[in-house]
Amino acid sequence: MVVLSVILLTRNGADDLERLLPALYGQQQVARYEVIAVDSGSIDGTLDVLRRYPLQLKEIPPEAFHHSRTRNFAASLATGEILIFLSQDAVPATDVWLSKLISNFDDPKVGAVYGRQIPKPGSRVERQDTLDTIYGNHKVVKDPAHRNGLGYRFYHFSNVNSAIRRCVWQATQFPEELKVFEDMGIAKRILDSGWKIVYDPEAAVIHSHNHSTLGLFKRYFDIGYTLKLLKIWDAPGTRSSLSRDAWRLIQKKIRRTEDKQSAGEGIQQDLAKSAGLFLGLNQACLPLALKRRLSAYRVFG
Repeated sequence: MVVLSVILLTRNGADDLERLLPALYGQQQVARYEVIAVDSGSIDGTLDVLRRYPLQLKEIPPEAFHHSRTRNFAASLATGEILIFLSQDAVPATDVWLSKLISNFDDPKVGAVYGRQIPKPGSRVERQDTLDTIYGNHKVVKDPAHRNGLGYRFYHFSNVNSAIRRCVWQATQFPEELKVFEDMGIAKRILDSGWKIVYDPEAAVIHSHNHSTLGLFKRYFDIGYTLKLLKIWDAPGTRSSLSRDAWRLIQKKIRRTEDKQSAGEGIQQDLAKSAGLFLGLNQACLPLALKRRLSAYRVFG
């Protein structure tokens, strides 16, 4: 019987998969697992790389890809009791990444788990500090019974490196009304249904993206819109914890003395993120044409 199903959504990721797949198939201390890849129109050799491995491959046209709907489709193909979602450019940091991730399901009240993201070498200061803040060194068990005092991080969850019980996914599903940040959407459904979510720093992957300042502004515009849409913005502690962490990130860069130019760029990017978040939270006051210009992921059609 297959206990675990690893799900990869791929597109033009041949170079990343050349690093990811050997690390995935080299995992130790785990029960039998299957790998399912859903590719949405790769033209760079991704399919050739995937076909070198004993996995189930499904192909869909690029225009059919949807962050929530495609993940629900991929999960429907799986037979494992635990569904592992891994981005095509997230490389397991150790050969026990998977065993660390799934060990948390020994607690029958845990519905989902997500692991640490370690920035790639050469990542910008903004990514280094942000990932260090969101993905710390200590395990966190998010229990809806008392909310842990985590503020906005209570609902944080990432499909880059995560696992969900199949029965929990079946009951919640990724919300298909969301065009992006579907991981935040399903995390809210899971926690609001009474399940725990665990963050485990030992289940680490190497993963990061260097965003432009404008790209971060637009991304956080969409985050603000999503926080309001999902009513997370009004949850206890969300506003104060976001403000606190935003100020801490700026202070961390001010204290950097080894590379003042990178620190200055990081401060600019943090300010852009804050401005984007503010406008996204208040997007109802903006004209539709402007909202469409400000959105990174075309959430307004």
